[in-house]
Amino acid sequence: MDSIANFLEFYYSFRLKHLASDLLAHGLSPTQITEAVVKAMAVGKSSGLDIDQHFRLVFTGIQEQVVSDCKLSHLAFGLVLMNADADLQVVGDFQVSVLQEYLGQIGSV
Repeated sequence: MDSIANFLEFYYSFRLKHLASDLLAHGLSPTQITEAVVKAMAVGKSSGLDIDQHFRLVFTGIQEQVVSDCKLSHLAFGLVLMNADADLQVVGDFQVSVLQEYLGQIGSV
């Protein structure tokens, strides 16, 4: 890899502030998180996002075990939460708050 590619990889990785496993604390199961990440990546891809800038597979330690995880940008974290199981209150609350914010901005134009 050349130095520019190394720099870009470092830069994108530095911007990935969230872990998908952070959603465990919000009541999502590992399976629900995995399904939501897959959906969020599909949404990002279909919307023209450069997936490598928003999603990065990593390994993290959870309860003394090394597990596969995903580092996420702020946008990717929102996409994962938005595409998680809508039966979970945290997901429904997030979807409603995003829509209220969006509609409020449109209404003020």
